[in-house]
Amino acid sequence: MKELEEKMQKTLDRLGENFAEVRAGRANPAILNKVNVEYYGVPTPISQMAGISVPEARMIVIQPWDMNTLKDIEKAILASDIGLNPNNDGKVIRLNFPELTEDRRKELVKEIKKMAEECKVSIRNIRRDGMEKIKADLKNGDMTEDEKSKAEENVQKLTDKHIAEIDKMLENKEKEIMSI
Repeated sequence: MKELEEKMQKTLDRLGENFAEVRAGRANPAILNKVNVEYYGVPTPISQMAGISVPEARMIVIQPWDMNTLKDIEKAILASDIGLNPNNDGKVIRLNFPELTEDRRKELVKEIKKMAEECKVSIRNIRRDGMEKIKADLKNGDMTEDEKSKAEENVQKLTDKHIAEIDKMLENKEKEIMSI
């Protein structure tokens, strides 16, 4: 049971990370999590090479600790698919987030709904695996019919709890996108 809950929680955590990376018009440093810079032959996350700050609601400032990496960071951001153009002034890189149009907001809502649905499918797959294990334990004589019923009920409650959490996360992210 504990193993199922851990798997479901990891799935929820991953959805939270995915939602954080969705560009909702506000500057969020999490958008840079997947951007790696080639640094001495090793792909390195920007957060390990520079200070990242959000001085305004629609701007991220990246200040490299080694000024020689400024151009490399700029190239990595341009090569990534985050859709932002870096402004390099020789000391820092500024990323300005444009105002979202109504159509773009609707597209983002569709994207996050798809992410949420994929997460629900993962949760249901975990539930299915748990149910199969319960049936196997019953068949092997490791549990009684009453224990099987109780275990199946617990797995279903756990699934329902996590599905409700996904719905809540989706609702909050949808409000965030539509209200900006």
